[in-house]
Amino acid sequence: MSGRLVHVGSAVVDYVYRIDALPAPGTEKTASSYARVAGGGFNMMVAASRTGMKVAFGGQLGTGHDGDFLRAAFESEGIETLTPPSRLMDSGNSVAMISSDAERTFVSWPGAESVLDPDMMAAVKVEAGDWVFTSGYTLSYPGSRDVLTGWIEALPAAIPFVFDPTPVIGEIPRPILDRVLARTTWLSCNTNEAAEIAGAGDAQTVAIRLLAEHCPRAEGAVIRAGAGGCLVRLANSGTRTIPGFKVTPVDTNGAGDTHIGAFVSGLARGMPPCEAARYANAAAALSVTRQGGSSAPTDNEIQEFLSHADQGTITHGQEEATAT
Repeated sequence: MSGRLVHVGSAVVDYVYRIDALPAPGTEKTASSYARVAGGGFNMMVAASRTGMKVAFGGQLGTGHDGDFLRAAFESEGIETLTPPSRLMDSGNSVAMISSDAERTFVSWPGAESVLDPDMMAAVKVEAGDWVFTSGYTLSYPGSRDVLTGWIEALPAAIPFVFDPTPVIGEIPRPILDRVLARTTWLSCNTNEAAEIAGAGDAQTVAIRLLAEHCPRAEGAVIRAGAGGCLVRLANSGTRTIPGFKVTPVDTNGAGDTHIGAFVSGLARGMPPCEAARYANAAAALSVTRQGGSSAPTDNEIQEFLSHADQGTITHGQEEATAT
């Protein structure tokens, strides 16, 4: 595989509590388990790395307890850090509460990842063959969005840029969002985020509007639908629904990140987009059967899973295709 994934986003430490259900306001719950794990953009980077892509981090880590923890996690996964740590603050963190239905609720505290400056970004160099990724989290922070948007707009035209707006899309100023979408090569978002950008409607109609009205340079858009798989809209060849796989989830934290990382890795190795999307669906399905946000599978695990699916031992929905 040629080139790297250059992730210019945020990584934080997740403090994860497993509970039977969210506590009512003013009450208390005792967790059944607790873990401290690397989270945020780390999950997407791990998914790309474990499926064979070289990964470099172009965001900022902090100086302190959480920053040290993240640096150790990056090193364990072979992820290079391109920028020096902040001398002013530690990395941010997030409290994640995972309920018995595998859903998660977060409370976050921004840290060094929320502040970028031009001198720091000047150290993040891209090369021919690289893929660049960022998420809506970094664009939602007042201390990072303007610098990052300018850096994205200055990328060489041949460098593919992948964007995930994330659930904080409503906190990104619309002019910033529009500028980033205008430079996007591949957009990956869930159904709510797609509607936030392009307006309400059925998935195919929204996908068509995403490319026609908001992402003029994009090769395609992926609208993720959780267990339902995803819809792929290509700029030059219509829309296709790629079904998901039926598994029993235990933790959905990081599933979207896993999907994006595996999808980009598949594209980078030359997979056709719909094949890469099916590969990503399998990666996400495997990830939700494991606890922890950084539960992305390896390429061998995904290929074995798909082999069983092709043999009919794993069930999935009916694949649909249209020429719209």
